[in-house]
Amino acid sequence: MFKGCTSLVTAPSLPAMELQSGSYYSMFEECTSLTTVPTLSATTLESSCYSHMFKGCTSLVTAPELPATTLASSCYAYMFMECTSLTASPELPATTLASSCYTFMFSGCTNLTSALSELPAITLASSCYKYMFGGCTSLTTAPKLPATTLASDCYERMFDGCINLTSAPSELPATTLASACYGAMFDGCTSLVTAPELPAIRLADYCYSGMFRGCTSLNYIKALFRTTPSTTYTNEWVSGVAATGTFVKNSEATWTTTGVNGIPTGWTVETNA
Repeated sequence: MFKGCTSLVTAPSLPAMELQSGSYYSMFEECTSLTTVPTLSATTLESSCYSHMFKGCTSLVTAPELPATTLASSCYAYMFMECTSLTASPELPATTLASSCYTFMFSGCTNLTSALSELPAITLASSCYKYMFGGCTSLTTAPKLPATTLASDCYERMFDGCINLTSAPSELPATTLASACYGAMFDGCTSLVTAPELPAIRLADYCYSGMFRGCTSLNYIKALFRTTPSTTYTNEWVSGVAATGTFVKNSEATWTTTGVNGIPTGWTVETNA
């Protein structure tokens, strides 16, 4: 409706409480002067309803509140992508997600310094957080991620290229993994020193593939899996990490793989109590 209106400063009121699929799709995309956005009060969303809504709004500093607790596929996908003046993300209270619901939501928001303290969802969906904060080069602290039920690609590249990320969640608590669930999650996070604890015992196809690739400062990993790591599960997961560090391994694990698919070469190995 207003896509590419580069002189638009203030958006109109949007009072609708019942949305339809794709209802606000790309509505203000590339409105590069937009600084004031409407209240978005709907609590039950439909597929792609807010997708791309403010993508490329490079003057937007503050995002609207997003109170919805019932999500739909791709509902927030790309919503604030490349909003390079945005400094903080809104609260996202939903506890059950939908496929691709947050994918690329804040990707390329290079001034985003404050992400919400926690993403409270316990049950995830395929690609739900994919690239959510990818390229957020000012982000220093990741939100807590308490989910225990994962889905394929759910965290794929979530923090890819977050070069100033120093604080990851202390633990990723899920013990049953899914295909590519953590694939390249922290790829290129060059300031990250300590990895989240990984308590899962059994691996799934490509679950840790590229997870810490290019994390040049990373020197501590605690991963308790017993599955023998290989290109099927952990392809290049520690490629490019620090030359020395500590790897805490499950005391019952019998595998001895070293190198980019296993324990980083040159690291000290310890076992959990």
